[in-house]
Amino acid sequence: MESSAELPPLVDVSKPNPARIYDYLLGGSHNFAVDRETAEQAMAAGQVTSAPAIANRSFLRRAVRFMLEEGIDQFLDLGSGIPTVGNVHEIAKQTSPNARVVYVDNEPVAVAHAKALLAEDPNTLMIAADLRNADAVLNHPDTRAMLDFSRPIGILLVAVFHFVPDTDDPAAIVARYCSAVPTGSYVALSHYTQDGYDADKLARMRKGMASYQRTATPVYARTKAELTTLMSGLELVPPGIAWTPTWRPDNSEPALCEPTDSEIYAGVARIIH
Repeated sequence: MESSAELPPLVDVSKPNPARIYDYLLGGSHNFAVDRETAEQAMAAGQVTSAPAIANRSFLRRAVRFMLEEGIDQFLDLGSGIPTVGNVHEIAKQTSPNARVVYVDNEPVAVAHAKALLAEDPNTLMIAADLRNADAVLNHPDTRAMLDFSRPIGILLVAVFHFVPDTDDPAAIVARYCSAVPTGSYVALSHYTQDGYDADKLARMRKGMASYQRTATPVYARTKAELTTLMSGLELVPPGIAWTPTWRPDNSEPALCEPTDSEIYAGVARIIH
């Protein structure tokens, strides 16, 4: 677990952080007491389990492997969190040793630890930026140096857009990134939803959301219809927007939960201009 002595300046460890809570649910070590306490309280109340986080990470692996099969060897991972074991660069390099990855996050702890973890990897880096400012991400000198925008790129929006409110126009953000890469690129999206909740679970979750609303990045659930709209203009790969365990399941990984218990929709689309 993290030590406050290792923290970069201005990191507030008195408030829970969604990225660090996610890391804790995945069994990671880049989290603090307040994150663990928030997660444990929510799990004890039946409001959260680790299953969605694990199922989402499994989707990330499958989405990256699918893109690799389609010839993608460079990736832009937006709102990546801390790229610990099993993240994009490690998955990609199993198939394409020279794959290039740019991680993007605006959380100081994620950025600091990513830079330390990736210091010895010349083909992978982290930039500190807010994904909502697409131009700042796309025009960042490190992004331009690492990725070749004349060739297809895999854009990853995995478990991040449920932190983007409607007031920030998420559809416009997706469109801006897609407009910056050539035809034949792909975008992967996974997103929290309450579509599968019965009345009891919905009531428990609404109570539990109070914990997440204490964080600097509240959570916004969206429906399948809303996510389909978010991906409009793109060529959805079958099966389209689906529960994470049902998006091109891999027999090498056992089913982690019932589809609706994953609480997350996922999809991959080909970018066409």
